Amino acid sequence: MYFFAQPHFLWLLFLLPLIAWLKGRKGQAAAVSYPNTNIAKMVGAVTKSRLGNLLLTLSLLALGLLIIAMARPQLGKGHTEVEASGIDIMLTIDVSSSMEALDFKVNEDRVNRLEAVKDTVAKFIKGRPNDRIGLVAFAGRPYLVSPLTYDHTWLETRLESIDIGQVEDGTAIGSAIASSSNHLTGSDAKSRICIILTDGNNNSGKVSPMTAAEASQTLGIKVYTIGAGTRGEAPFPVTDMFGRKRLQMVKVNIDEKTLKEVASLTGGLYFRATDTTSLENIYQEIDKLETTPRKLKKYEEVDDLFAYAAIPGTMILLLSLVLSNTIYRELP
Repeated sequence: MYFFAQPHFLWLLFLLPLIAWLKGRKGQAAAVSYPNTNIAKMVGAVTKSRLGNLLLTLSLLALGLLIIAMARPQLGKGHTEVEASGIDIMLTIDVSSSMEALDFKVNEDRVNRLEAVKDTVAKFIKGRPNDRIGLVAFAGRPYLVSPLTYDHTWLETRLESIDIGQVEDGTAIGSAIASSSNHLTGSDAKSRICIILTDGNNNSGKVSPMTAAEASQTLGIKVYTIGAGTRGEAPFPVTDMFGRKRLQMVKVNIDEKTLKEVASLTGGLYFRATDTTSLENIYQEIDKLETTPRKLKKYEEVDDLFAYAAIPGTMILLLSLVLSNTIYRELP
C-alpha cells in the first residue's frame, strides 16, 4: 500500500499554479519607445522567445517533485499472521448401514443421516480455520479418512468421499474412540478433543467404549459424544422381493447410557440429535465450548520512496539553473 509519511507538505503543490500564473502575467508598459519597428525586429531576431516558458516549466516540475519528496512517499508491506488456536480435533463419524435412515432434512429435502452429518460437519470445519482437524469413519471397524491437518479444503474433500458400505457393517464405538485417541497422542496441542457421532449400540470391535474412554481420559483427551436419530422409530429404505424400494419404519435404539458415561469420564458432554436443526446446534455448542484466544502477530515493512522524487527533482532543478546561466542566460 502506498502512502505519505508527511502528507501535509502536499498542500504546497497548490502554489505551483499560482507561481505559473504570476510568471505568465502581462508585464508593465515599456519604458523605452522606438521610433520604428526595425530595431524591435532586430532584438527579436537575436532572442529566444520561448526560452522563458521552458525554464519556468522545468523549475515548476522540479519544485513539484521536491515537494512530493518532502511528503515522504512510502510503500507499506505490512501483514498480519494468526497463530493456531492450540486445539486439535478428531471428528469420528458412524458410517454403518443404520445411517441410511431417512429421518433428517437438508434444505427441506429428506436425506439419510450420513448426508445430514456430512453437511453439518463441513460447516463446523469451515468455522474453525485455525484448528488442526482430522477425520475417522467407522462401521464394523474404524479407518482413518484424514490425519490432523490445517488444509481444510482437502479435509472437506475427504469428508465428502466417505460413504456407507466402505467397510464391513457393524458399530465399533469403542474401537473408533480408541483409534481417534491414538491419532491424537502425537499432538502437542494444548487441547485435544474427539467428537464421535453414532446412531446405534456398540456391537463390533475388540475394545469396549468404556475401556477406550478410560484410555482417552488418561491421555488427557476429551470425548464429546453425539447420538443421532429420531426417538422411537425412523423411516428406513428397503428393497422388496420385486426390487422395488420403499420406506419401512424401524425401531431406533441408541445406547445413550454408555455414550453419556464416555463423555462424562473424559470431561466431555453427550448430545442427542433428533433432526438437522438439533444436529447443527450441537456442533455450534461444541464450537463455543472449545475455544482459546488467538494471538495476532503484526509485521510492518516500509520502503521509503522519496528518492524517486528527490533525485529527478534535483537533477531537473540543476538543469534549469545551468541553462538559465549559459545558453539561455538573460541579459540585465
